[in-house]
Amino acid sequence: MCLWKQWKRVRTRYRELRALGLPEWVVHEYANTRKGPWRMVHGPMNRALGNTCWQSHVLMSLTERYLSLRKAY
Repeated sequence: MCLWKQWKRVRTRYRELRALGLPEWVVHEYANTRKGPWRMVHGPMNRALGNTCWQSHVLMSLTERYLSLRKAY
C-alpha cells in the first residue's frame, strides 16, 4: 500500500508497473484505476509485487525471520 501511495501520478504508476515486467494491458488497467490504495493492495498489487520483488529489495519475510530464530534455540 505504501508503494501505491507513493506512486501518486498515473505516469509514475505506468513507469513503475512496466519496470515490474507486467504485460502492457495490465499496466494500463492498473495505472488508470480509480480504486484506492487499500483496495488495490488486496488484489492486483499482491499479484504484481510477489515475494521475489520484496526479496530483491533485501527485505526478509516475517515467516523466514521467525523460522531462523526458532532454529537458533
